[in-house]
Amino acid sequence: MSKKVAKKEDAPAAEPKKEEAKPAAATAAAEAAAKPQKAEKAKHEKKHREEKGVHAMYKIEGNKVARARPTCERCGPGYFMADHNDRYTCGHCGFTRYKQK
Repeated sequence: MSKKVAKKEDAPAAEPKKEEAKPAAATAAAEAAAKPQKAEKAKHEKKHREEKGVHAMYKIEGNKVARARPTCERCGPGYFMADHNDRYTCGHCGFTRYKQK
């Protein structure tokens, strides 16, 4: 009882399918007809983002430098508070001071 094992060399090679040559004009017209045309969108302006970094923490007034945001009452000078819509918050200790209306 001997079994024959088929090797890759013994198997017939599959021939790749050949595509028929089509004129370039016919294929371009067919592709254009297949894709629906979209209306052009108007370009919108980018949203203004706030400044980031140390230069956003200070303002120059004449010959003097002024702090743009308040410092934390608990942590002391050097710890600026984050400016939210209705409050100032310290990122170091979590202290929150609400703005006056």
